Amino acid sequence: MRITRLLGAALLTFGLSAAAAAPAAADSTPSPGASSEDGAGPTRAGTSFRTATEFEQGQTATARASVGDYLYWSFPAGTGQRPTVEASVKLPETHAAETWRIDVYDGLRRRQACQYGAQTRTAAADAASVELKCVLRTVRAWSEPWANDPLPGTYYVRLTAVNLTAADLGQSVDIEVRAGSKEMGGAAAVDGSLSEPLVPGIALQNAAADQDGDGDGNDSPTAVLADLEPEDGWTSGWWSSRWVWTAMGGALAALAGVAGYRLTRGTGRPSRVPPGA
Repeated sequence: MRITRLLGAALLTFGLSAAAAAPAAADSTPSPGASSEDGAGPTRAGTSFRTATEFEQGQTATARASVGDYLYWSFPAGTGQRPTVEASVKLPETHAAETWRIDVYDGLRRRQACQYGAQTRTAAADAASVELKCVLRTVRAWSEPWANDPLPGTYYVRLTAVNLTAADLGQSVDIEVRAGSKEMGGAAAVDGSLSEPLVPGIALQNAAADQDGDGDGNDSPTAVLADLEPEDGWTSGWWSSRWVWTAMGGALAALAGVAGYRLTRGTGRPSRVPPGA
């Protein structure tokens, strides 16, 4: 009976710990599309990978562009995050049926597949807007060189319209792009890590010398390396739910060892006592 009580208490403790750890991992970051305190993002888009406009996860980037342009943004994603990118395009009052597409690339400019979501949608001639969504795979800390797994670093978003008619080219549209992620916890943890995140992205910023009046007076933007990173860093910290499961597994193994010892040892004195005992 004592062994049964010990095992029952251990299982109850294990269940409570697992239930407490799961919500903590799920609620650690805002849901995709949720705005941060300063949720307003940049108000323009780049036209190539080199000029991609940076924005943070949780922000909403806006832009007014022409139908037929290739539009680029970039955001940082760290280990253990499962990024989600959403785009909303407000179409002109009159237009023909047109197809819009959103693609996401990693820091090596490798196109990343979407787990699910409407990556491509066709807007009917009377549609006022079109909504796109791409949920990426979980960002891994390390991967084989030949694999195409998402790795920590800069991620590029490319939005464009395809299969256009000549009458629709050049029409003005209003665009909103949002990025967020869900922390996947220890379930996505792997052994090993990159020495450096994949951050070859380029952002447009005005030269500090021109702002101080020390430059040549040219206010054109200057290309510099991207400097945004996730709020918790590229590795999302050392803690993960794997520590909880490892500790609980060790505790259960110890209790099982104690129970097995008590069962095999027996209780009481032997039925036959040797002479002279």
